[in-house]
Amino acid sequence: MSLEVDLLLQEAKESIEAAQNYRSELQQRLQGLNQARKQVRGSSGQAREALRRHFTELQAAATRLLSERLAALLLEVDSIESDSIRPLDECQNLIEHGVGQASELLREGEAALRCGLGEKEDKLGSFTKKAMHIQLDSLPEVPALVDVPCVSAQIDDSLLSLLRDRVSRHGSVSSHPPVQIEELQERPGSILVRWCKVDEDFAAADYRMQYRRSGSGGSQYEDSYIGRDCEFLVLHLDPHTDYLFRVCARGEGRTEWSPWSIPQLGYTTLAPHEWRSGTEGYILSSRKNIALRNESSQSRCSVLYSNASTYFCGQTLTFKISAAGQVDLRDSLGVCIDTLEGDESLQRDQAVCISTNGAVFVNGKEMTNQLPAITVGSTVTFDMELVNLLPAGSNNQSDGVTFKLRVTIGSGNREVVFDWLVEQVVDSLFFGCSFVHSGWKVLVF
Repeated sequence: MSLEVDLLLQEAKESIEAAQNYRSELQQRLQGLNQARKQVRGSSGQAREALRRHFTELQAAATRLLSERLAALLLEVDSIESDSIRPLDECQNLIEHGVGQASELLREGEAALRCGLGEKEDKLGSFTKKAMHIQLDSLPEVPALVDVPCVSAQIDDSLLSLLRDRVSRHGSVSSHPPVQIEELQERPGSILVRWCKVDEDFAAADYRMQYRRSGSGGSQYEDSYIGRDCEFLVLHLDPHTDYLFRVCARGEGRTEWSPWSIPQLGYTTLAPHEWRSGTEGYILSSRKNIALRNESSQSRCSVLYSNASTYFCGQTLTFKISAAGQVDLRDSLGVCIDTLEGDESLQRDQAVCISTNGAVFVNGKEMTNQLPAITVGSTVTFDMELVNLLPAGSNNQSDGVTFKLRVTIGSGNREVVFDWLVEQVVDSLFFGCSFVHSGWKVLVF
């Protein structure tokens, strides 16, 4: 084939490849559009169902409350009527009894007047005695109408106006949640969730973050954080397992929460930090991330190391003290390149640590800078990054130094930053702790 045909053939192949890539990109965009359409229709359907369910429940509750109130008011009317009629009935019975006595007395008096002279004296005497016994001058008192209850119902017509005003503002529909998750950062056995406010007009007072295992039919979202911060570290997660995270917010002066953000899928590939089992003088939690220094018959206590070298540069290692014992200068929390049997403290070579009195040690030497003393509730963080590689025997460096780490130790509201020269290249580091006295309890994550 001629050169011209070869060029045409090459152009044709390139055009075919470009068309294939173009079609693939368009198909991916179609999938994106389908997902967007599915989200719009799915969320709209859920919103409709939520509104119908809420207003149906609200209507039933309002009808029940109105019926209960009506029944209570009717009972009140019945009670007033019963209490008011009872004395009137008693008075009526008394008057009717008097009318009967007076009628009978009238009949006897008329009969005495009509009788013959022989019986007249006896009849009139009996009639007179009976009339005196009845006490014809004693009349029962009948209450005046102003003293008798006149039951009426007072109806406040403003309730309907207030109800109309509240109902007209009850509920809302939004096209976008006011907050969204912006980052899911994997950590050892955990995920750091960061979120941000996307509605600038929304004044957030609190945030609420939930998570659940993805793909689990019976799994329900559970609260993980409520507060003002815009990030939270979710602990105790299984590695290589998908989790769904969502967040919402509550406005200033409001009690209801905003709509949930779009759920984001996250997972961690990093194994959780664990303390090493079987170290004399320490008791571990079931997840092995909490260690308690307990009473020991030995006068000395070994360093409790991590189960493996699970700390990598670029991560943040955190120790949280939940209980404290007596302070000793040999106490230590920190990281090291290797683990040595029989160590009583991390204040040694190939390790950096902080003592419970706030002193910082690098390769066994105490620094001049000091951090706040460690006590109950203290949080100590270690951050490390590789600064640069140094050839062995380089100028101004001791022989055998191969690389340098920039270490940041934080405690309380203070930090210490320094360079740690290590004699060998390592991919990961161990962590450890040692406490001379019992009572110390430390969580690592």
